[in-house]
Amino acid sequence: MPRPTGLTSTATEQGSMADRAYNALRDRLVLLEIAPTHPIHEPQLAEQLGVGRTPMREALKRLETDHLVVSYPRRGTFATAVDFHELNYISEMRQVLEPLAARNAAANKDPLIREQLTGYLQQIDALDPALDQRSLLLLDVHIHRLIYKAAANKHLEETLVRLDNLVTRIWCLVIDQMPPIAEHISEHSALLRAILDGDAELASRLVSEHVAHFEQALRRAP
Repeated sequence: MPRPTGLTSTATEQGSMADRAYNALRDRLVLLEIAPTHPIHEPQLAEQLGVGRTPMREALKRLETDHLVVSYPRRGTFATAVDFHELNYISEMRQVLEPLAARNAAANKDPLIREQLTGYLQQIDALDPALDQRSLLLLDVHIHRLIYKAAANKHLEETLVRLDNLVTRIWCLVIDQMPPIAEHISEHSALLRAILDGDAELASRLVSEHVAHFEQALRRAP
């Protein structure tokens, strides 16, 4: 029996709004625009994002799985704390998984993925260091997310996006004591070229060095 068109349309719209709320809130939480341990004001955020209560709650459930928010009975939902000590565990996993993602990405010949990678490479080559901090941070995040997507393994992608979100929160916590963001982003240039050239071993080595260099910079910051 065919599904009623209205119900299908409503479900799709709700899903789209939940995705929009999730993506917007995820970026705010990752960039610490919603401060760690601060309450999530659902009605206010729903109004700002132009979504209803149901999509907002669906988004928050996903964000709780990502360890970006935590809910307490009768207290509400809060942004999770940023624990610098988590860096050990995050870096340990990234050192194993990031090279795997880079190798897989180098083997991916999908034309759309390659076009997007090329676009980011051109942005890096023409990067203006004076660009505002938020734009630079989001550029870095989006480059990482595209490489994870290019790995063509949804489980690997989801895990690495979650880890990158968490390490970016640590970065934002000490960003004033870190080297300029543009310098960090420029390290992606050689990595993207290796991926586009299909050089899996070089891509794997470069990303491993990038993760190690970034961890060392973070440890020098506090």
